[in-house]
Amino acid sequence: MFNQKPELNKVLSRLDVFVLSVGAMLGWGWVVLSESWLTSAGSLGTVVAFIIGGTLVTFVGLTYAELASAMPKVGGEHVYVHRAMGDKAAFLASWAITLGYVSVVAFEAVALPTVIEYLFPNYQVGYMWTIAGWDVYASWVLVGVGGSIFVMAINYFGLKPAAKIQVILTASVILMGLMLIFGSAIGGERANFEPLFLNGPAGIMAVLIMVPFLFIGFDVIPQTAEEANVPPRDIGKLLIFSVVCAIGFYILIAIGVASALDGQALATTQLATADAMATLFGSALFGNLLIIGGVAGILTSWNAFIIGGSRVVYAMAQSNMLPKWFAKLHPKYKTPSNAILFIGALAVVSPLLGRPALVWFVNSGGPAIVIAYLMVAIAFIILRKREPEMERPYKSGRTPVIGWIAAVLSVGFIIIYLPGMPAALIGPEWAILIGWFVIGGYFFSQMLRGKYDKNEEMLKKDKIG
Repeated sequence: MFNQKPELNKVLSRLDVFVLSVGAMLGWGWVVLSESWLTSAGSLGTVVAFIIGGTLVTFVGLTYAELASAMPKVGGEHVYVHRAMGDKAAFLASWAITLGYVSVVAFEAVALPTVIEYLFPNYQVGYMWTIAGWDVYASWVLVGVGGSIFVMAINYFGLKPAAKIQVILTASVILMGLMLIFGSAIGGERANFEPLFLNGPAGIMAVLIMVPFLFIGFDVIPQTAEEANVPPRDIGKLLIFSVVCAIGFYILIAIGVASALDGQALATTQLATADAMATLFGSALFGNLLIIGGVAGILTSWNAFIIGGSRVVYAMAQSNMLPKWFAKLHPKYKTPSNAILFIGALAVVSPLLGRPALVWFVNSGGPAIVIAYLMVAIAFIILRKREPEMERPYKSGRTPVIGWIAAVLSVGFIIIYLPGMPAALIGPEWAILIGWFVIGGYFFSQMLRGKYDKNEEMLKKDKIG
């Protein structure tokens, strides 16, 4: 059933691949969520949460690095799990990681009007409705819709232009982050780190459940491996390097914001990272500059996850797991155009849920991401045992212990999302998660019935026509 076609163009350089990954992981979360981290866990508690979460991501990243170098095919998780465990497991892993990507894309569509509101507080007109105590306005929604259409169009018309834009925007994000980090080293106050811990283990777990969402992005490298003009061994190296860079960036941002704002300031801030920047440099202008960098972060993450998500959906359709409509490549631009339109359409409607959806998307996407991580770790273990002679240009250790550690950590993360845990998901988050898998259940049943087995034949006819 599984069949990949070498139709995608190899247009990505080493820099393109690295920047796609880093830009995806940094995104906008470091601007909009820092207040939530620090008020949930305290300054040192936040750092501990990122160290624990970063450990998970590092071990999972090592399994990805080996498998991506061994199988540089579009689809990433889809390819590895399919080879190790077959169609059913591959469908689950692919559908799960797609929700992770879609949750980030939807998050960014809500984040963009949120940041515009910071710069222009009175731009909201055209009241529509109230969701979770937050009033949704037509002008606010239109900003998110417009951004969704813009990013969708960039990706529709070719991967290389999207990658070039990603380089420029990621550089802007890193520059703003470094300004905050260096500013805190000079002008931060040690007293502001108090309290070091808040809410005990529950506070740390409240930050931990956000970590998979914040670090998803390194796996965009495997998704685009077939389009990378990079030696397979270097794909693995770039993946791990990008993970290490992102872990360091998030920890330093948390320290920077904590040193700039005391507890009272954190309790009243709208965007803690921007206010921290303004405080450190003594001018609201610098806060606005960071917001501009934050907009660049929204676009880098948005761009990367439309790229990654569309490639997974495309690979699933190529494998006869989804309707053949999703497997269409644009005849001129060689992009999975229909898959891009599908994910872009989900982003277009997400601003209708208003600002409360920011946290809903973060938390509902987390468990889906970790499910995919778990299945990749299992695939890593199985393939080490079943295919020891497989060519692995980048090898993560001599034994499969890396895979076992990644699997155990993934199970641990899944547990903290469950009911009864201090950081369990709430109603809207469960609704998004369950709703996504109900839709997936329909496609899964159709796949089992052989509904999509004619995909390949129909695709050939389309190509001839």
